[in-house]
Amino acid sequence: MTADRIERVDPSSDDARDILRLYYGELVGRYHGRDAEPVEVEQAMADEPSDDLVGETGLFVIARDAHGVAMGCGGLRFVDARVAELTRVFVAPAGRGSGTGSLVVSELEHLARLSGRQTIRLDTRRDLVEARRLYARLGYQEVPAFNDDPYAEHWFSKSIVATG
Repeated sequence: MTADRIERVDPSSDDARDILRLYYGELVGRYHGRDAEPVEVEQAMADEPSDDLVGETGLFVIARDAHGVAMGCGGLRFVDARVAELTRVFVAPAGRGSGTGSLVVSELEHLARLSGRQTIRLDTRRDLVEARRLYARLGYQEVPAFNDDPYAEHWFSKSIVATG
């Protein structure tokens, strides 16, 4: 299924928490090489809250299909006046291979540009090969580490300054 629209939502909303549970379930499961237990997912959500992805500090979006079903999500954290950080980019299994990931990232880039940011950066893990492939396809370049996140193994950056 393909995402039909993307909407900005509060990450504490029920819809956002539901898609974030899927996101964290996959992250935790891949990390441990087994299905994640619900308690592990809730703990990951508590350890890495998304409450800063609103207002002046960031934003969060959900991609939905024509029936309103959440197909994916993504967030932007505003690092400073020039830099935004891509986070929580996820596509549910039913939406994979449909272009939903590209749609989410493109919309986040657009929103970052509207906010005046000139660069988007992100970090990711080695085992998230699909994500790394997506970012490379969308023009993100590997850069030296810009944080000490214990789970980060690859760092990327992209200029989003409009040319023309």
